[in-house]
Amino acid sequence: MWTEYKILIFFSLTTDICTETHFSQGEAEPGPRFTRNHTIFEGSRHKRAIFQGEYCRRFGCCEARDDTCVTQFYEANALCYCDSFCERDTSDCCPDYKSFCHEEKEEPPFQQPSDPEGCFRDSQHYEEGSVVKENCNSCTCSGQQWKCSQHVCLVHPELIDHINKGDYGWTAQNYSQFWGMTLEEGFKFRLGTLPPSPMLLSMNEMTASFPPRADLPEIFIASYKWPGWTHGPLDQKNCAASWAFSTASVAADRIAIQSKGRYTANLSPQNLISCCAKNRHGCNSGSIDRAWWFLRKRGLVSHACYPLFKDQNTTNNICAMASRSDGRGKRHATKPCPNSFEKSNRIYQCSPPYRVSSNETEIMREIIQNGPVQAIMQVHEDFFYYKTGIYRHVVSTNEEPEKYKKLRTHAVKLTGWGTLRGARGKKEKFWIAANSWGKSWGENGYFRILRGVNESDIEKLIIAAWGQLTSSDDP
Repeated sequence: MWTEYKILIFFSLTTDICTETHFSQGEAEPGPRFTRNHTIFEGSRHKRAIFQGEYCRRFGCCEARDDTCVTQFYEANALCYCDSFCERDTSDCCPDYKSFCHEEKEEPPFQQPSDPEGCFRDSQHYEEGSVVKENCNSCTCSGQQWKCSQHVCLVHPELIDHINKGDYGWTAQNYSQFWGMTLEEGFKFRLGTLPPSPMLLSMNEMTASFPPRADLPEIFIASYKWPGWTHGPLDQKNCAASWAFSTASVAADRIAIQSKGRYTANLSPQNLISCCAKNRHGCNSGSIDRAWWFLRKRGLVSHACYPLFKDQNTTNNICAMASRSDGRGKRHATKPCPNSFEKSNRIYQCSPPYRVSSNETEIMREIIQNGPVQAIMQVHEDFFYYKTGIYRHVVSTNEEPEKYKKLRTHAVKLTGWGTLRGARGKKEKFWIAANSWGKSWGENGYFRILRGVNESDIEKLIIAAWGQLTSSDDP
């Protein structure tokens, strides 16, 4: 019994001694009371298994010297630090200090991002099937690629720059009304005069008897000589009817001058477009000889009476005017004006047209004596860009294909002439002509073109006519 009691006492004393010895070696939980002088403590096998390799990543990083920025380095039975002070000659940084606190992490392997469906253009993403317009061409996003049409566009910014940088005597402009059109559409919709018929070309040329060349002024403008009796340019838009616009305008000027201002109404090109029924060309081109025939046989009402339709396609070119003859060649309207603002439906007629000589002087004499004349010219793509100056055709590297040759005929009105310094500082002669593309084009709807050299065939075919006035019409 006593022996068992002694054994129990001995075991208790041994346990106390072992416990005291363990704490005397300095084991403690890490905390603010620890300094950088302690080194080793007893680790936990269980903690090593859980936190192996994660120190600063688990505890965090600190700036400068921060003795509280410490964690257990279980593998070495020591403490390690995650403050920037640990990087000194004798480092006590945790193993992951540099990789984590300095962000010297191993970059994950680069993975090529999968391309999103659709296409990119100018840094902008478009969904599959999207369609974008580039000038006159359409591009469709298909299979992550753009598939574009290959039309030849009417507007070439490179040609406009080339003209403006060169010394050609005129400047070019990129007009918004032509942007987005193909070259074929420009010729097809913005001109509209059929090539002259053999009958028209075989007409005998008439010459004016006076004044002599010496009496012709250096500058002449019809509107200065006959103020209020001549008419400014209209806008045919995409109606291919320069045959109607030029004919009606020349006839209106001539009737006003011949009547000495008694009849100054501008005549209606829409009346010609809708009612000159042979072949029903309308806005799909027409012939000037047919237009003059209609003026002589049927006559036209004023532009105020029969104004231009806003949309030529919706009207189906139905003629809204009719007339009958009084038996003496004079025609009278049998329908009211197709608008509620104008009451006068007077019919204006002309005599048969005549051809003026292609000689420069003869054309000048005709204009100064009798008024503006009609000129047939050939249009090149650069003419669409004309803004100001004396036009001459500038040959481009992309000349129009031969298939457009029959579409290039255009009819305009010559209203005067002049002389000015042009290309390369030379003194150049020019015609003043009224176009039918509105007043935002060219020089308020007009253009100047080289005179005396048949530039763009401007002097090849000149047409004029007299107003058909009865004795009661005389002033």
